[in-house]
Amino acid sequence: MGAWMEKKGSEKLLRQRVVAKRLASDLGVSTSTISRAFSPKAVIAPETRERVLKRAEEIGYKPNPYAQSLITKRSKIAGVIVSDITNPFYPEVLTGLTGALQGAGLNVMLFTSAVGQTSDEVLPLALHYQPDIVVVLAATLSFRAALESVEAGTSLIFFNRYIPNTPTHSVTCDNVRGGREVADHLLDLGHGRLAYIAGPQDATTNTDRWAGFSKRCRERGVEHLDYEEAGVFSHDAGYAAAVRLLSGDGRPDAIFCANDLLALGALDAARREFRLDVPKDLSIVGFDDISMAAWPSLALTTYRQPARRMIAATIDLVKQITIDPNSEPVSTRIAGHLVIRETTEKRDV
Repeated sequence: MGAWMEKKGSEKLLRQRVVAKRLASDLGVSTSTISRAFSPKAVIAPETRERVLKRAEEIGYKPNPYAQSLITKRSKIAGVIVSDITNPFYPEVLTGLTGALQGAGLNVMLFTSAVGQTSDEVLPLALHYQPDIVVVLAATLSFRAALESVEAGTSLIFFNRYIPNTPTHSVTCDNVRGGREVADHLLDLGHGRLAYIAGPQDATTNTDRWAGFSKRCRERGVEHLDYEEAGVFSHDAGYAAAVRLLSGDGRPDAIFCANDLLALGALDAARREFRLDVPKDLSIVGFDDISMAAWPSLALTTYRQPARRMIAATIDLVKQITIDPNSEPVSTRIAGHLVIRETTEKRDV
C-alpha cells in the first residue's frame, strides 16, 4: 500500500509539473513566474499575476503545496501536540482550534502522547515534518525540548500551559485570577475550613490556580488550608483524594479542585463514601466548565475557561508569527468567570 501511494503521489506531481510547463508556455513566461504568481508575498507584476491566475483557472491548474513550500520556505503545517485527551475540556478545544488553524490556511497534523510517553519524545516526530508552528495543547515540555524546537526554526505556542524564561509563546486562562475568585466565592459564603485538591505538580494550570487561591485566602485571614495531591487530572484521582481529605480530623467544609474531573470525583466520594449532602454539608468547586458540569444531576459550580477567546488569541499569534517568525515571545492571559450552580451554598450562621 505504501509503495502504491508513493507511486500515485509521484504521478500526480509529474502531471502538475507538465501542466505548469503548459501554463508557462501559453503565457510566454517561466515556470518560476507561475510559482510566484501563487505566492501572495512574491515579487511579481500585478498584471502578470492576474494573467497567470486567470489562465490557471481556465485549464484547472492548482499549484503543488510541497513545491510552493520550497519557494516560500514555509510548510504551511501546524503541528498540534496533545497529551491529556481524556479530559473533556481538550477535545472541545481541539475541535475549535483545528478549524481555526485550517481557516488560517494551515494544514493540521495531530500528535498524541501514548501511555508512558512524554511530550519531549513526541516533539522530534512533529519537527520531522518541518511545521511552521507547533501548538502544545494540554502537554508540558521540558526547558531543553522547548529550546530545541525554537533552534530548529519552529515557533512554539503553549495553549493553557507555559514554560517560564523560554522564547516561546503562550495563551492561557488567567488561572491565578480564577483561583482568587474561587477563594472569594467560598469565603463570602461563610466557609472557614477550606481545602484544595491538586493536579500534576508540573502543570502550570495547577500551580497557578493554587497560588491564586491560597494567597487570596491568606489575605482574607485564613490561617490553615488543607492541600491534597491527586497527582493527575482524573475522576478516580479526585475521588481518592477526597476520601483522604474527608476521612481525617477537622474535615473541610469546602473543597476547591484544580479541574472539573477532580471535582466530579470529589463530589461522588462525598456522596457515596460519606453520605454528605452537597452543598449543605460540603461545598465543591471545579475549574474548566466542561459540558458535563452543567448536567442537572451534577450542577457543578466551576470557573469557566474562556476557550473561544483563547483560541482566537492563539490564531492571532499564528498570524503574527507567519508575518514575523522572529517576533518577540508573547504571553497572553485571559480572564474567565465563575459559574455558580448547585454544589456551593451559603453557610448557616
